[in-house]
Amino acid sequence: MDSQGRVWMTSKIRPNENPRWCADPGLNTFAAWFPLTRSGRQASYYDPRTKTFTLIDTCYATHHLQFATDSNETIYFNELSGPMVGWIDTKVFDQTKDEQKSAGWCGQVLDTNGDGKITKPWNVPGGRGQAAAPFNPSLDTEVRYNLYSVIPNPADGSLWGASEQFPGYLVRIERGSNPPETCKAEVFKVPAPGYTSRGIDIDRHGVLWTALGTSSHMASFDRRKCKAVSGPALRTGEVCEEGWTLYRSPGPRLKGTDIPADFHYYNWVDQFNTLGLGENLPMANGSNSDSILVLNPQTRQWITLRVPYPLGFYSRGLDGRIDDPNAGWKGRGLWANYGTHFPWHIEGGKGTRGKAVHIQLRLDPLAR
Repeated sequence: MDSQGRVWMTSKIRPNENPRWCADPGLNTFAAWFPLTRSGRQASYYDPRTKTFTLIDTCYATHHLQFATDSNETIYFNELSGPMVGWIDTKVFDQTKDEQKSAGWCGQVLDTNGDGKITKPWNVPGGRGQAAAPFNPSLDTEVRYNLYSVIPNPADGSLWGASEQFPGYLVRIERGSNPPETCKAEVFKVPAPGYTSRGIDIDRHGVLWTALGTSSHMASFDRRKCKAVSGPALRTGEVCEEGWTLYRSPGPRLKGTDIPADFHYYNWVDQFNTLGLGENLPMANGSNSDSILVLNPQTRQWITLRVPYPLGFYSRGLDGRIDDPNAGWKGRGLWANYGTHFPWHIEGGKGTRGKAVHIQLRLDPLAR
């Protein structure tokens, strides 16, 4: 939701084939650097004041979306099925109603020659059935990690995405002052024993958090600790292991083993203390354990928020909201959902519908 109360969504508004300007370098600057021929889903918003939808075409595909904290209320998208990070400058769109002027996108090109910038031509990955050309260390290198999620960094304006490609990768995109020419990427591989990065969020200091869906860890990544973020080693993401910290979550284990049975569909960071436990606390969906899991990084201790009824609280996301900052615990709380595709598996059986869940925390059991 933007500051005008409009609800922004990813929406399929047309067939997959893109308009000509998405791939023609003579019609669009971004097409000259990262031409796009297909987009499976685009964007829209709903204005409750006028009760109307506005459809917005995008050359890149859309999946998850997140607002940045800039004055133009730029909204960012990951593709899911591709490596692009795209955006819409909502202020420019409101002023012009022009999709080409308000939208842009960056691919993933690494500074593997170490000169601090991205320059054409670059090393390109192989296509289907085609091997990549031999690596040229004097060139930069394009990579293509499909991203499941995206988040802007409020500390420096960079963009981050999480890739599920085994064992999991974080991709940082820096737009620079003149995108797409100044777009620059970095890749960081999830260290063992963690794997499967899906959701991604960030605290107010720029520390990334990603719930590792199938190894049952919450992982933090602090780029400020990195000793090097350029050069040939960046191609595989095997740099800056010192930036990672893994916290094993407390969910269930397979009987007779220490193998985790929980699944963290997504995660979220409570930047503004919407729950009441403090600012910048990371949380994960305990999708297989009917719970929301809250981590205190300083103590490495977890708090489990269980939803015991109806059984089958398979949550796929969460968010927080402060409705009244002066109302104590009653004015704030978390929101999550029964997000399964199969609601008849929720306790209640056939005819059962999904539900929204509002979680509020009394720091004193007698608090009113």
